[in-house]
Amino acid sequence: MASTADFDVVIIGAGISGINAAYRIQSAFPNYKYCILEARDTIGGTWDLFKYPGIRSDSDLFTFGFQWYPWNKNNPIATGESILEYLGDATSKYGIDKHIRFQHHVKNASWSSAHQEWALSLERNGEPTTLSARYIIFGTGYYDYSTPLQANIPGIDNFKGQVVHPQFWPEDLNYTDKKVVVIGSGATAVTLVPKLAEKADIVTMLQRSPTYIAVLPNRTSKSLIDYIAPRAVALRLKRLRWILTARIVFAFCVGFPRLARWALGRRTKSQLPGHVSFDPHFNPTYDPWTQRLCLCPDGDFYKALHTGHADIATGVIDTMTSTGINLKSGQVLDADIIVTATGLKLQLAGGVKIHVDGKAVSPSDKFIWRGQMIQDVPNASFVIGYTNASWTLGAEATATMIVRLLTKMDSQGFSSVIPRVENPDDLQETALLNLNSTYVKNAGSIMPKAATTGPFAPRKSYLEDNFLAKHGAVKGLEWVREPLTK
Repeated sequence: MASTADFDVVIIGAGISGINAAYRIQSAFPNYKYCILEARDTIGGTWDLFKYPGIRSDSDLFTFGFQWYPWNKNNPIATGESILEYLGDATSKYGIDKHIRFQHHVKNASWSSAHQEWALSLERNGEPTTLSARYIIFGTGYYDYSTPLQANIPGIDNFKGQVVHPQFWPEDLNYTDKKVVVIGSGATAVTLVPKLAEKADIVTMLQRSPTYIAVLPNRTSKSLIDYIAPRAVALRLKRLRWILTARIVFAFCVGFPRLARWALGRRTKSQLPGHVSFDPHFNPTYDPWTQRLCLCPDGDFYKALHTGHADIATGVIDTMTSTGINLKSGQVLDADIIVTATGLKLQLAGGVKIHVDGKAVSPSDKFIWRGQMIQDVPNASFVIGYTNASWTLGAEATATMIVRLLTKMDSQGFSSVIPRVENPDDLQETALLNLNSTYVKNAGSIMPKAATTGPFAPRKSYLEDNFLAKHGAVKGLEWVREPLTK
């Protein structure tokens, strides 16, 4: 289809979502002109920005890695440094790095129905400039990378020590022989505690309520397939096995919550030292996978508790003093450093302001189609990963659908595709992200809406969603064949 736009496709963000989308676009449409706009000066997104000690994946790399560039090491959980290296190798091998424009910070995206294209306003090395595109892919995730989530901690201004947010970890922070309190019980806290305990005098994880922390052996042994099948085939089969295993575990937890609680509790009790009690510290009130399950490779979190340099406290903060934290239970936690690992601030589209024909778009007022396109917003996809599986699987399902949409547009002469809701009152709303974590529940004013059924329902699982993206009925879309004017 003829177009006067600068690019057929513009991808915003050079993290794992943007890199995956780039590979799929250049593979399916070798004649397309595309670019990746990255606000920072390097690739990686989360894995370049977050520098806190011990940062690692909270999903296995066999599914968190790309389908087209399989993770070929034996460890399923990898460090942030290893993931960055992996992403660099992938972009270099397939020439994706040649399409990345660093220090390009997109501020606004405005769709013109008259011209059937997007106009992007951005800063390039601090200077304003513009680009146009037929289609935009937002590979920006849903975290705010510039502003941390402010923790509401009573009396925090009283504390005379150092308060640190993991998202902006100071490179020169010295925690050797210090008393550290990590507030939070999610993946970041579970990662930080064993790493900080290697040098600190004592690291205490302070949680308001407990979470499930599952042990995952961080080395896979070779199977018969590894010996008899070609390496590429063996890696694909390993990836499929991990996809299926994760799905089965999730289905088991949802289908048999009491049995899942018992199994996880039994495993946890076997890992704890004698001085740390199971209840209340490791006995959540919610069922497994109501919130995301935390993984600790080789049980490193529990091993840290055995060293005497790590501990856990469960309770509600009464107030902070100049030297630590007083809990409502009366327990006092002395601290030189406090780390607020209480979640991340959510933000859609990397903070880009979106307009359609001059009207501002408020995503939270709109439904989301197939987990990727916002109602009434043409030619734009938002890459959102799964909450109950690795992020990259969601990115892959999204890319598969994008390729299908663009293929139809090109083959049938359409210039745009727009998700439409014919009767909004007929749709029953539900949460887009199926987690009840506090920071997720508080993001209702940011994330788009989902419906209980139909194409505006939340995605279910990678295998099902990827199949539907390739072969399922494409409903809820308006196809525009010709621009109104040029």
